[in-house]
Amino acid sequence: MIRSYLLPLLALIGLAIGVATVVHDNRPMPVVQPATQPARAPFASQVVGAGIIEAGSGNIAVGTPVAGIIAAIHVRQGDQVNAGDPLFRIDDRDLRAELLPAAARVKEASVQLEQARKQLDLAESVPDKRAVSVEELSNRRAAVAIGAAALAVAQARVEQLKLELERRTVRAPVAGQILQIETRLGEFAQSGTLPTPLMLLGDANRLTVRVDVDENEAWRIRPGAPAEVFMRGNPQLHAPLQFERIDPYVIPKTSLTGASAERVDTRVLQVLYSFDRAALPVYVGQQVDVFIEAPSIEPAAAP
Repeated sequence: MIRSYLLPLLALIGLAIGVATVVHDNRPMPVVQPATQPARAPFASQVVGAGIIEAGSGNIAVGTPVAGIIAAIHVRQGDQVNAGDPLFRIDDRDLRAELLPAAARVKEASVQLEQARKQLDLAESVPDKRAVSVEELSNRRAAVAIGAAALAVAQARVEQLKLELERRTVRAPVAGQILQIETRLGEFAQSGTLPTPLMLLGDANRLTVRVDVDENEAWRIRPGAPAEVFMRGNPQLHAPLQFERIDPYVIPKTSLTGASAERVDTRVLQVLYSFDRAALPVYVGQQVDVFIEAPSIEPAAAP
């Protein structure tokens, strides 16, 4: 008799569990509030774009014209430098080794030229011109010319080595702040364009915002349009921007997400604004949200 009631009982228990599960899963989920409230649109109609903070002079990728071992680094991250200040030096012991014999050859050529001139002066000072043949006199004058040319070549070689030594010291092209250093003492520095520059330099007293505007909304952008920048993570921090320029060439969108399925057909118009660094606590390379005032999209007229 117990067995006759067991199966219906188990069926009822299973049904009750199934109903409870369905009811639990279909409960309305509470709305999760964002950790940070989004920025409020400052204009009645606007275009929104993601911006990257850059130095006012642009982010200058500093490289070396000559590949070699880093022998000295004269600056640190955050240092302020003037135009012409040394940044780092490539190992130059090979050039200094060549400079010593080159300087010695200058002295040797100078002595030989002085000797040739004395021989010429002696020949020209003889009272009886018949004592020195025309050929001998011509040879001595040629020796002086050859000696002068040899001295000039030796001096030019010394100057060449000094210029090469100067090229081994990389100097700041403009006044600014050292934003990034990606090289160390003893590392081999490649010349040419590198994926990661050896140093990054820029004048950060006034900052620039490079705003990416989707190509579908590029037609709404007007030169000189007012704009405002908002800090990500704290929309209470914002500042007005000053229009600088519009880069007229639409470029492929740079992926900042690292997603493998990133769209490659998206292109953006880049608009540049600037602002005083004291207006916001931002850093070069930081992402921000930018609102640009733009004409509203009129609804299509009914046919």
